[in-house]
Amino acid sequence: MAQQERFDWWAAEPAGRTATTPAGRAGARTAAPAVARQGTAVGEAPAAVPVGPPAPAAGPHAGVEAGQVYRAVQQSPAFREIRRSYRGFAFPATGLFLGWYLLYVLAQAAAPELMRIRLAGPVNVAWLLGLLQFASTFVLTWLYARNARTERDRAALELRWDTQDQLR
Repeated sequence: MAQQERFDWWAAEPAGRTATTPAGRAGARTAAPAVARQGTAVGEAPAAVPVGPPAPAAGPHAGVEAGQVYRAVQQSPAFREIRRSYRGFAFPATGLFLGWYLLYVLAQAAAPELMRIRLAGPVNVAWLLGLLQFASTFVLTWLYARNARTERDRAALELRWDTQDQLR
């Protein structure tokens, strides 16, 4: 019988094991229906077939170690540009947010009279600044997502696909 290509290698036993019928496997979720195969009768268990991911094809990158690929990607100009763009947003945004938070805490400690000034009903300066902390968190999250989507996501996805192609 000619060797058949297996399309369900992802659902099979780990490499190096042989397949067994699902009913014979401990903890099997469902039993597979009996299917007649070439050379076996209905209801008979087929011979053990090695399963696992298909063998890597011999291509231009055959034998390349993953560590070498990842080091090469890390040193590539595309990766450096993605990191530069990330750092260009994340570091200043983090610094601004921490500065804003520390200003709020220091104002509470150093100027309690200022923080007690009522603005509208029971709302005073301290309450307003505390609520603005929450608002600034959401605004910062939105800005980060927008920056990632417009500046880095497409380049990072292309780099990811290139890396996966090298590892095949």
